[in-house]
Amino acid sequence: MAHLGSRRRRALALPAGLALTASLGFLPAGAASAAPADEVPAAVVTDGPKLSSVVNVKGGYGTATSVKKAIAKAGGSVVIAYDQIGVIVVHSQNPDFATTIRTVRGVASAGATRTAPIAPAADTAIDSERPLTAQEAKTAAAQADADQDPLEPLQWDLPAIKADKAHEKTLGSKKVTVAVIDTGVDDTHPDLAPNFDAQASANCVTGKPDTTPGSWRPAADESDHGTHVAGTIAAAKNGVGITGVAPGVKVSGIKVSTQPGFFYTEAVVCGFVWAAEHGVDVTNNSYYTDPWLFNCKDDLDQGALVEAHRRAIGYAERKGVVNVAAAGNSRMDLASDALTDTTSPNDTTPVERVINPRDCLDIPTQIPGVVTVSALGAKNLKSSYSNYGLGVIDISAPGGDSTVFQKPDAPAVDGRILSTLPGGGYGYKAGTSMASPHVAGVVALIKSQHPHASAAQVKALLYGQADDTACTNPYDINGDGTVDAVCEGGTRDNSFYGTGVADALDAVRR
Repeated sequence: MAHLGSRRRRALALPAGLALTASLGFLPAGAASAAPADEVPAAVVTDGPKLSSVVNVKGGYGTATSVKKAIAKAGGSVVIAYDQIGVIVVHSQNPDFATTIRTVRGVASAGATRTAPIAPAADTAIDSERPLTAQEAKTAAAQADADQDPLEPLQWDLPAIKADKAHEKTLGSKKVTVAVIDTGVDDTHPDLAPNFDAQASANCVTGKPDTTPGSWRPAADESDHGTHVAGTIAAAKNGVGITGVAPGVKVSGIKVSTQPGFFYTEAVVCGFVWAAEHGVDVTNNSYYTDPWLFNCKDDLDQGALVEAHRRAIGYAERKGVVNVAAAGNSRMDLASDALTDTTSPNDTTPVERVINPRDCLDIPTQIPGVVTVSALGAKNLKSSYSNYGLGVIDISAPGGDSTVFQKPDAPAVDGRILSTLPGGGYGYKAGTSMASPHVAGVVALIKSQHPHASAAQVKALLYGQADDTACTNPYDINGDGTVDAVCEGGTRDNSFYGTGVADALDAVRR
């Protein structure tokens, strides 16, 4: 996930289930017992704010058919039905839509995906970012050896995971595709165009895939985050700019972020299903799903969002996709007994709540099966902003940090991660958003070596090959004498680094 304090981390404090209704100015309807579809009231209110919801169906296609009829009677219109996972995306202006549809036989759960009305289609990047300077580019090009792309001397992150050594053996297979589920990818960038997979790309912002050529690109006023992520994974080794972790594999763009920068459930579900059905081997997910920083399973709305994600991600994994996600940038211990969330819902008015992260999940990173990645700085220490947690963090990789905290060795000059930007540019960013694509790149290299391996087998290799990294205690990243976080666990698995630092060299030789 992006950050050092960016707007991408927000949160809530009303009693479970009341935040949505309070923010929209209406009261929750009373509970009702399950009813058949034909018992949905014929007359419903349809002049409320237009919201998007997901309806999770139990049963097969026959059940889904009757539920769709009930949706219409309840004042909803089906945007798209993902019958393969039993998730229906719905728009409705009935304030009681979710409450009503939950009473219908065959509905497992249903909930609004946002607290703000749907707006016609912000930035997930950290506050601390900057473009590459012309002088840095000139100096780096003069220092690059014959085997390096001109900006590679500035990429301290590649030797940190031995990617430079891995490239001496292989750049990865063109038969492997990594999908960047994000803010969009500029496939015209000279470092991305050679490896871009348009057939595996789409715009999923509405919850329904749009395959219009270029629809996956960010608009001029939209975030450059996805393009930066894509470069870290698969920027071509072509004598131009930077080099990706897996510069020989394909990369696709699945755009799921609205223009203001919100990643809503219907878009994310679309992204995973699209990836599963279009030959994608790996997805990178450097975001959390809005509007809740944590989604509590005992809240009727939020619980439905968790279930929709669980179904979509599980479907992708069963299709062989390895899903990699950023751990987040809130400096939180995701294995603690309680956390205070002050930023949700981030699309209306945030309120404060105390949550248990075992019951209230950061999604998609805490959905079972997802590879959760923490961030390292240039000195191989947990980045100052990175979330952590014993049993939550699976693996770690370079995400960058303040150069003041973790300064790289020369010739690199910035503690952040250098990668591609729209329009043919390059720039530095830091965040677990930048760590996750390093791992996605390593997974792509593993898949290149083991094309028939299942998702579970690839993840086992990823974790088994990671370089064991002991806890950093005391952890005083800014040197002010105060311990900033406490690492728990042993050398082979701990709360800061999980199973260790991703190893690209082992990925290509074992």
